[in-house]
Amino acid sequence: MATDILNERTGPGDLAQGLRDSVPVVVAASPFGILFGALAVENGFTVFEAVLMSATIFAGASQMVGIDLFGQKVAPWLIVFSIFAVNFRHVLYSAAIGRRIAHWGPIQRLFGFFLLVDPMFAEAERRGEQGKRISFLWYMGAALPVYVLWVAEAWVGALFGRMMPDTHAWGIDFLLPIYFLGLVMGFRKRPIWLPVVAVSAVASMIAYNTVGSPWHVSIGALAGVLLAAVFAPSIKQKEEGE
Repeated sequence: MATDILNERTGPGDLAQGLRDSVPVVVAASPFGILFGALAVENGFTVFEAVLMSATIFAGASQMVGIDLFGQKVAPWLIVFSIFAVNFRHVLYSAAIGRRIAHWGPIQRLFGFFLLVDPMFAEAERRGEQGKRISFLWYMGAALPVYVLWVAEAWVGALFGRMMPDTHAWGIDFLLPIYFLGLVMGFRKRPIWLPVVAVSAVASMIAYNTVGSPWHVSIGALAGVLLAAVFAPSIKQKEEGE
């Protein structure tokens, strides 16, 4: 792995840039991490279990779904499938970003995919579109602070969450859709962005009222992917023509 890093001709500058890029993500994610820890304890988790869930799953929306289902005492297999349904978008992220990190070694990619959460995908895509190389050092500099502080925030929330009499009254959970909207808006200059977003939103709403939650997340994502795939050849021809 060390050889791969040296072959990329990277250095402390890449690591430092990654750390700088992680700051907005850490700030935006901190309320969610604390809220998760508080809600986990509220739903019967111990502090250790809340921290362990953040450390192993490392996906805010899926963790929220998980603790809600644990609180309802549903079958374990349903919890696993529900978390998979919410996290299915990460499979799409991995497929999209794989072309940008093909120069990494297998172990590097293993770490990279584990840390590939929504904001990391957005940051990596933004960096790639700017023509910058996604080095392993930059990626670790951007991703590790998010991961470490996410786990620490769950610990803080689990320890002190009982001091908040009503976690929902704080309105922190409302920040989640706003945050995701900001990520989506970051791609608004891409071709057919609006049709893809519109189709995904409509498909997700229909799925929510028919199939139910949390499957509407994956169904909406797949609808957008299918539309993008249909238009991909024409977009490529147009770009080559220019």
